[in-house]
Amino acid sequence: MSAAKNQTIDVLDETVRLRRIGNEDYICLTDIARYHEPARIDLVIQNWMRNRNTIEFLGIWEAINNPDFKPLEFEGFKNSAGLNRFVLTPTQ
Repeated sequence: MSAAKNQTIDVLDETVRLRRIGNEDYICLTDIARYHEPARIDLVIQNWMRNRNTIEFLGIWEAINNPDFKPLEFEGFKNSAGLNRFVLTPTQ
């Protein structure tokens, strides 16, 4: 396994950090959220994580990449996505 390498790209005059781990590239969501609302990065990410399309994407990604993924538990998240009472944290 190769070591992680950090790089950046410029998107719409903003710098977005990239991290390469093995053959995979990961982007920094915090940098993207900072572009949208610099004073409230946390709320931008929180709202993004409530979006049904985001939840469906995360479910597909987990099913492909996580051997411990629990599809039945995930259904509860997916069914609640978009409701006012729904909150999803990174640890969930």
